[in-house]
Amino acid sequence: MKKLLLYIFIILVIIFGFLFCTKKSQNSSNEVVFWTLQLGTFDKYINKIIYEFEQNNPDIKIKWIDVPYSEGEKRTLASVLTDNPPDLVNLTPDFSMLLAQKGALFPIKKENLNIYNKGITELLKYNDDYFGIPFYATSAVTLYNKSYKTDIIPSTYTELFNTRLTNNDSGFLTMISVCENDTLLKILNKYNINSPETLTSDKSIKFFQTLKYLYDSNIIPKESVTQSHRDSLEKYMSNQLAFVVTGANFLNMIKENAPSVYQNTVVLPQLTGETGLYDFSLMNFVIPKKAHNKEAALKFALFLTNKENQLEFAKLTSILPVNNEALNDEYFTLNNDNDLQTEARIISAKQLSNPQPPIKNVKNKKELNTLSSNSTQEILINNTDIKETLIKFSDDWKKL
Repeated sequence: MKKLLLYIFIILVIIFGFLFCTKKSQNSSNEVVFWTLQLGTFDKYINKIIYEFEQNNPDIKIKWIDVPYSEGEKRTLASVLTDNPPDLVNLTPDFSMLLAQKGALFPIKKENLNIYNKGITELLKYNDDYFGIPFYATSAVTLYNKSYKTDIIPSTYTELFNTRLTNNDSGFLTMISVCENDTLLKILNKYNINSPETLTSDKSIKFFQTLKYLYDSNIIPKESVTQSHRDSLEKYMSNQLAFVVTGANFLNMIKENAPSVYQNTVVLPQLTGETGLYDFSLMNFVIPKKAHNKEAALKFALFLTNKENQLEFAKLTSILPVNNEALNDEYFTLNNDNDLQTEARIISAKQLSNPQPPIKNVKNKKELNTLSSNSTQEILINNTDIKETLIKFSDDWKKL
């Protein structure tokens, strides 16, 4: 009898253990691991969205992990090489496409992307497939300090480079951080100078000749070669620049730190080139190919970027929504109080209707940025021959 009870006990332990493990496995299989990049300060907003999603989808649980921005790429790369990556990851398009090129991402069906700005979704396309869901965007504007009198109000870089200050000999026309990241490459792209072949064209040579003239003539500060965009903002706030191209989000910083400059500031559309199109920056979501809960991750991403949630996030921050309905909301179209920051928001939102496509087929973006920086320094600082320097730049670009 005792042996029989022991056998029954053992069988029950095995059965309950199996049921427990099965339940645990089912729970973990329905858990979407969700990574963001440095959005911890918006924890109330994100936790609210997670709660609402889980209420509407009781069979899915969201595990949110916020990763420091500086570690995002490193951690993501390490995770996608394993068999247990996160299910939904917040990344930049450049790094996303690098992972897509390596075959590490799950493709997104085009019909799932119809709710987003079309020009933006094209940035997430590799070959004939889409590998990302747009999250949010920004688009810089041009700030003009009207205490500087000018002969024209420029709308393109060509016009800016030909603008003359008529009442101030101590200030500078503008400051472009030409060696910071891909700043110069983005400007060149607006003139369809976006390949090794076009880099050595007469149009490109003329552009660099103009830049060299502005630099040598102190029309732009010498720090344009060595300092960052943040330094150009400092110069604008200290009344040293007539024009600066920057994010609309920096207006509040100018208002707080340089109220007199803010009072003299006029917001203009971002400077363009011959394409007439506007740059933008984008953050997106990707689903790793080895993710365990791809469909649930996609469902959550679409919920996170619907009209209501995009609008709420935009009002908490200074970002632009990528959802078409949210982008057409009156929050991005009406300025009844003539507020400067509202005007900047409306202008930058409108620019997403005409986005400048980025330079294509660049697999080694960081190396290309370094080539651009080094070549520009050679021309501006070391006075090398412009054509010869661009030919070498072009040859090195081809090797990438």
